[in-house]
Amino acid sequence: MNSKNSPLEQELWEDWIKNRSGDAANELIANYMYLVNFHTERISSHLPSRVSKDDVKSFGLLGLYDALKKFDPGRDLKFDTYASFRIKGSIIDGLRKEDWLPRSIREKTKKVEQAAEHFEQKHQREASSEEIAEITGMSADEVETAIKDSLFGNILSIEEKPKGGKTDLKEGIGYSIPDDTAILPDRHVMQDEMKGELIEGIKYLNEKEQLVISLFYNEELTFTEIGQIIGLTTSRISQIHKRSIFKLRKSLTKMQVFN
Repeated sequence: MNSKNSPLEQELWEDWIKNRSGDAANELIANYMYLVNFHTERISSHLPSRVSKDDVKSFGLLGLYDALKKFDPGRDLKFDTYASFRIKGSIIDGLRKEDWLPRSIREKTKKVEQAAEHFEQKHQREASSEEIAEITGMSADEVETAIKDSLFGNILSIEEKPKGGKTDLKEGIGYSIPDDTAILPDRHVMQDEMKGELIEGIKYLNEKEQLVISLFYNEELTFTEIGQIIGLTTSRISQIHKRSIFKLRKSLTKMQVFN
């Protein structure tokens, strides 16, 4: 909630906060549903095709409702910002509980990572997806998909809650609300270093790959929106993104930790 809300939105918020009106809640959820759709699109782009986007959206909707219930209008924080973190956290939490990455895929990603590491040690350069495919007996497309799955798997493992002791306070990347007034110097330096590595890595992508990565990670557009800009189908943008992630896998894995 903020001062720029329309009179109708302001009335809905007041009705919800004072009376916990179910009708007001439904209207507010509908009003902020675009946040659920946005995070569903972005997170789904990193998931295997077997993971239902409807399931991801359901997790996000739970996060939006949770944000609505727990939002404190007295805090100097926009609801959009608070809800975004709750939605993202709820999706990641739901995916982790569902164990979306089966053992067969985990073994495949491990095989790809090991092959890539051995190749780099031997040849002193990063391997292409074709070279890793030759080593592992997989196709280049399977290699790129494994890297994409591995990237999001790393994020889910980072999101694991501490074991032992129950608490209502959710911690982790998805649930933490950043305090922009208290950025730790070492964290700030590390973020700059990671971004520097990503920028350097992007230079080695072709023009179309650079554009897709820039629009997705910097402008935060969905694949559908990027496709409309470039004039390609959503599936083609997904393929370009997957190939780009393979080339940038080290930098992007580090960057995702701080997003």
